[in-house]
Amino acid sequence: MRNIYATAAVLLSIASISFSASSQINYGGSPSFIVNQETLSETRVVMPAISREILDQEDAITDQIKEVPWRFGVENEVNFSPINSGYWTTEEDEKVWRLEIVCADATSVSVRFSEFGLEKGAYLFIWSKNSQEFIGKFDHRSKKDWGGLATGVVTGSNVIVEYHQPLAMGTTAPILIDQIVYGYRSLLLHPESQAAVERGPFGNSGACNINVNCPEGATWATEKRSVALIVQGGSAACTGALINNTLNDGTPYFLTANHCLGNPGAWLYYFNHESATCNGNTGPTNQSVSGGTLLVSNAASDYAIIELSAIPPASFNVQYAGWDASGDTPLNATGIHHPSGDLKKICFEEDSPYATNAGGAAVWMIDAWELGVTEPGSSGSPLFDNNHRIIGQLYGGSAACNGNVNNGQLDYYGRMNESFILGASEYLDPTGSGILAWDGYPDGAVSYANDAGISIEGAPDGLLCGAASISIELVLMNTGTETLTSCNILYNVNGTSAQQLSWSGSLAQYESETISIPTFDAVGGENTVTAEVSNPNGISDENELNNESFVTFSSFTGETLDLELAITLDDYGSEITWEVVQLGSVLYSGGPYSDDVDGEIIVETLCLQEGCYIFKIEDSYGDGLCCEYGLGSWEILNDDGLTIEYSNGEFEDSESVQFCTNDEPTGMNATAPNAEGRVYPNPANESLTLEFPSMEGQIAITDLEGRTIARLSLAGELSHTLDVSSWPEGMYLLTISYPDAESMTRRITIIH
Repeated sequence: MRNIYATAAVLLSIASISFSASSQINYGGSPSFIVNQETLSETRVVMPAISREILDQEDAITDQIKEVPWRFGVENEVNFSPINSGYWTTEEDEKVWRLEIVCADATSVSVRFSEFGLEKGAYLFIWSKNSQEFIGKFDHRSKKDWGGLATGVVTGSNVIVEYHQPLAMGTTAPILIDQIVYGYRSLLLHPESQAAVERGPFGNSGACNINVNCPEGATWATEKRSVALIVQGGSAACTGALINNTLNDGTPYFLTANHCLGNPGAWLYYFNHESATCNGNTGPTNQSVSGGTLLVSNAASDYAIIELSAIPPASFNVQYAGWDASGDTPLNATGIHHPSGDLKKICFEEDSPYATNAGGAAVWMIDAWELGVTEPGSSGSPLFDNNHRIIGQLYGGSAACNGNVNNGQLDYYGRMNESFILGASEYLDPTGSGILAWDGYPDGAVSYANDAGISIEGAPDGLLCGAASISIELVLMNTGTETLTSCNILYNVNGTSAQQLSWSGSLAQYESETISIPTFDAVGGENTVTAEVSNPNGISDENELNNESFVTFSSFTGETLDLELAITLDDYGSEITWEVVQLGSVLYSGGPYSDDVDGEIIVETLCLQEGCYIFKIEDSYGDGLCCEYGLGSWEILNDDGLTIEYSNGEFEDSESVQFCTNDEPTGMNATAPNAEGRVYPNPANESLTLEFPSMEGQIAITDLEGRTIARLSLAGELSHTLDVSSWPEGMYLLTISYPDAESMTRRITIIH
C-alpha cells in the first residue's frame, strides 16, 4: 500500500476551500480534506446507473398517493468495509481508511452503517468532493441501539467516507456500510439553478402549499419548531412532531403515524427545514437526529410514539408541542407538515373537524382545507386545535393541489383522545395525573385573559437528614393578560386539614408574588405539600393546567450520619451513572456527567441513618472508569472521613457493593497498630490537618503519578497543618511508615 505522502504531486489539498458541516448531531472536528487522487481513483466504488425515465413514470403515480412515502433516491444494498474496500494510510499517529463512493449525476448521497462499532479514540467523517459539505465527526457515542448508524444526506455525487483510529489501537472497529442512497431528486436543498421540473414551483410540493413562514403562519412560530421531516433510506417517509409530557422534562418523545413505521432506529429526523421567507424554496438548515426507539403504537388511531436517540441540542431551538386528549371538538384546526419532503408548510381548516371512523381507525375528518393541503410525506404530521395543542396526526386522505388551488377533498387524522387510552397516556402523562390537556414546553402556546398559576419553592432537594423545621413559599403568578387583583389559594401539608388564603393585590401579566406559609416539622419518610389557586378576579380560571402544584421530599427524622461518595471521572463522564439503594428504594443518584474532564472529582454527601445500603455504579460503554481513557475511581468515606469502600474503577458495565454505616475502614485508611490518628478535612480545600500519636515514623504525600508533594517526620506528638491551597485538585496518597509496624495509606482529596 502506497503511503499518502509518497508522491506530493498527486496530493489534493482541499483545506483552503470553504467546507460546511451538516448539523446532524456530532462531536466536533472536521475531516482532513486531503486525498491521494491516484489511490482514491483505484479504490473508489461506483453505484449502478439509474433510469430517470422509469423513475419518473413510477413517481408520477406514487407522488399522488398520500400513504406512500415521497421518494427522492434509489437504495443500493452494498457490503463495504475497511476489510474489503477503500484504502489505508498512515498519517502522523493515526491509521486512516478512506472510501470514495460515486453516484454519477446524483443530487445527493447518503450512507447507512449496519455495524458501527467504533472504539474510544476512533472517529469518522463523510464529506463531499464537489459540494463543500461534510457530516461528523461520529465516534463510539454515535452508535444506535440497533448497532448501526444512519447518516444524513451529503449534497453532491462523490462522497468520501473517512475513518481514523490511533496507531496503538490493535484491531479495526467493525464498520460495515450496507446501504447507499443515490439521490436523484433534491432533498433539503432546492437550488435555484435546478430545473423547475425537478424542484417544482415551491420545492418538491404542489403550488397551492403555503410556507410556514408566510404571514398566514405568523401565530404558529412556536408550534412549527416541534415539527420534523422523517427520512428513511431514499424516501422522505413522513412527518412528525416532538410532543410534551406532564413532567415538562424535555424527554424527546416524537409523535407520528402508525402506518409510517419501519425501523425508527434508522430514521433521520430533520428539524427546522423551512424557508425563512414566504416565497423562498431553499431550506438552509440541516439539523437532524439519527435514530429512535418505538415506545408504543396502535392502528386503531394510527399513532406511534418514538423516543429519539438523543435530545435535540439547544442550537436546534425545538419546541415540545402541547396536546389535547379530551376529545372535545375544536373550533378550527391547523396542520404543519412536510409535503413531498418539501420545506415546512402549513394548512388551515376554518371550521370544526368531524369525529368519525375511517378504515378502521378513529379519526378527525377535515372536509376541505381553506388554505393549503397535505401530500405524500405529510403523513404523521400533527393536527393542532384552536388552542395550539395537538389533537391528532395525519392518517390519509385525498386532499391535494389542483394547480394553484386545493382540490377541496378530504383528509383524516388519527384522534389523540383514542391514542391516549391506547397507551399514549403512559408517556404523555407519566405522573398519572389524569390531565387531558397540556401545553407545550418550554414555551406555552395559548394566551388567556384570566389565568392564575401557582408553584412551590423552598422544598428540600433530595433526602432531608434529621428532624427539621421546613419553610416553604408559594409563588403566585399572573399568566393571564388581565391584571390579577384577587384569587383563592388552598394548600395542604402532609394530608392535614387544608388551609385557605384569600389573596388580593395587583399583578400585571407574568408578574409574581411570593407568599410564605407557616413552618412545619418534617415527618419521617415521604413529605408532600400541595397548593391550588382558583377564581382569578372572581371568575373561573380559563386555564386550569397551571392551577395545581405539589412537591415531595423524603426525610430521616432520627439520628443520621454524613457519609461521602467521591467519584474521580475518566474522559467520558457522560457514560457514568450511580445510585444508593436501600430495600429497593433509590435514596441518591447521579450522572451522567460531562466528557473530557479526566480527573474531575464528584463529591456527594450521603446523609444516612445507621444501617446498610447498596451502592451501584454503571458505565454505559462498558469500560468502567479506568484505565485506558483516564484514571478514574470511586470511594465511600464514613463520617470520620475514612474510606470504608473503594474501587480502582476497573470494571466493565457496572459494579455493586453493600456498605454499612458502621463498616471498619479499609486497608487504605486502616490505622497502624497502636496508632490512632486523624486527617481532616477530607476532601480539603485550603488546609489539611494531620494528627497522629507519639510514634516515630515518616509521612509522605504523593500524587497518583508517584511524585512526592510533601514529606514529614513523626517524632513525639504530631499536629501539623499543611497549606494545600496551591495544590492541584485531585486525589493524593498519604503513606505513614513506621520502623516496627506495617505502613498505612490514606487517600486524600483536594477540591478548590
